[in-house]
Amino acid sequence: MMKHQPSKDIEERPKGIQKIRRLPDATLGALWDSIIMDESEKARLLSQAVLNFTVRPQVPRSVIPLHGVILLVGPPGTGKTSLARGLAHRVAESFSGGRFRLLEVEPHSLASAAHGKTQRAVTELFSQSIAEAAAGGPTIVLLDEVETLAADRSKLSLDANPVDVHRATDAVLVQLDALAEEHTNLLFVATSNFPKAIDSAFLSRCDMIMPVPLPGKAACARILADCLTGLGQSYPAIAKLAASPKFAACAEACVGLDGRAIRKMVANALATNPKTAMNPALVTIDDLLSATHAAKKSRTTTEGRS
Repeated sequence: MMKHQPSKDIEERPKGIQKIRRLPDATLGALWDSIIMDESEKARLLSQAVLNFTVRPQVPRSVIPLHGVILLVGPPGTGKTSLARGLAHRVAESFSGGRFRLLEVEPHSLASAAHGKTQRAVTELFSQSIAEAAAGGPTIVLLDEVETLAADRSKLSLDANPVDVHRATDAVLVQLDALAEEHTNLLFVATSNFPKAIDSAFLSRCDMIMPVPLPGKAACARILADCLTGLGQSYPAIAKLAASPKFAACAEACVGLDGRAIRKMVANALATNPKTAMNPALVTIDDLLSATHAAKKSRTTTEGRS
């Protein structure tokens, strides 16, 4: 049996970095296309990211104090991480011949119960690993769940070593300022499900804060149709469900679910019974409607417990 060989587009990573990818990467481009939201908002997001690499190197920060930070906020499942990864590809694609890299930070690997270690780990990540990557060429850094690294210091209790959390947030802010001064070819794209948990000083350093909301009726219809069409490549009969007279009702019933939940709901419909699970082509639009109502009921029950 042949041993798995790592992709040539994925490099060895230092501590705190989950993955390093060379850009552009068509796989990430597919993620960008899969996120269904207002196209004008996607264009605005891409424009802001491109601006980071065109204007920042040319204009002093005393004129426009850009930090090279974009924050995507919204409920879980709305596609913020996928959008961030796809954005990295689209930015690199915009600069023909540019050798971009995407660094994905693993924030939880930096946390430590030992006094002072989290702060040191954060400082080393930004001042060494990220700075070295930026010194080698245009770099985009994905900071998923950024509230883990930049917790709101005003809301910290006296539990769980708050002094160290304070210092870790301080370290993030200091390093962002230093990197903004030294590396104008560096862009951070952060995501958060809980923007209220992010320190206000971090928010003030963001060049753009973009909400990624739950999909509306039209977006739900597009997500559902996209999912059915994709399944149709393997099971042609499923693609035909998008033309069903009941499709609009099914899409309307999806309102309130996030994009991930809608796609999982379709999988639930395929598991309506053992016969359909063995032959997914037998799934019906009524199965989809039932699965949608079940997903909404489950979501309401779960939210009621939170």
